[in-house]
Amino acid sequence: MREREIIGSRMALLRRRQGELMAELDELREQHALEQRDVEKLESLSLTRVVAGLHGAGRREDRLARERAEADAARYRMAEAGQRLAAIEREVAQAEARWSELADAPAGFAAALDDKEAWVRAVGGPVADQMISLAQERGRTEAELRELAEAAQAAGQVAQALKAVAEKLGSADSWSAYDTFFGGGVISSSFKHDRLDQAARLAAYADRCLAVLRTELADVGIVRPIGRIGVDGGTRFVDVWFDNIFTDLAVRNHIKRAQANVADARHRIVDVRRQLAGRTEAARRRRANLDQARKDLLVG
Repeated sequence: MREREIIGSRMALLRRRQGELMAELDELREQHALEQRDVEKLESLSLTRVVAGLHGAGRREDRLARERAEADAARYRMAEAGQRLAAIEREVAQAEARWSELADAPAGFAAALDDKEAWVRAVGGPVADQMISLAQERGRTEAELRELAEAAQAAGQVAQALKAVAEKLGSADSWSAYDTFFGGGVISSSFKHDRLDQAARLAAYADRCLAVLRTELADVGIVRPIGRIGVDGGTRFVDVWFDNIFTDLAVRNHIKRAQANVADARHRIVDVRRQLAGRTEAARRRRANLDQARKDLLVG
């Protein structure tokens, strides 16, 4: 029954997030469509192109490159939001399947209560009442321990994901520094771009892990503002087309901000894992005390 209650709350939470993500994805699709239309305007024979041509071919090419970069950035954000929505939808499907499996739980629980009531009336006395009370408390404690274990596992996955992001950002930062301050070149710029792209993919995965963790923490009554740590792909596209000292510095600042966000998230996860460990230890002690109290009743 406790699991069914938790899954019911989880489904409500996940469906609310699902709705928010669907709305976000709709907005990103609209944004991408607008950016793509801007690209098409500059690529096609139109008044916009004529005006751009009058201002010089070089300026028009710059504008076209920028519009393409913005369209690619919008498409990147749209794809990333789609991945997050797919992850939430998988969680919803799993929760709904488990909810269906537990459909008989309320009837079974009612029948068990009837049996206990009959047993208490037959046996009677304070010992029987205490035994039932201990059994109920132990059941709640066991459920809490399962929920805490699931949350701890999710926190461990987040910690590993964030570690991978931090390592990749560190590599990107090193290549970015070389590219910015020591001249760099095609090879160093290529390495920087590759590391930044990998960091973005790892950060997107870490975001999905964080979403799972937030659900698990809600199950155990812990609400922490861990937030998202995604690396925006826009700068990557700008850097490809406008590779100069100003953009290189912008990319380096972008990486530094991402590193700070990841470091903050890792610090919060350490705190969450410490809190989960403390809750787990307290629940284990409580279960041990309940077992001892039951033993004392039976042998007393």
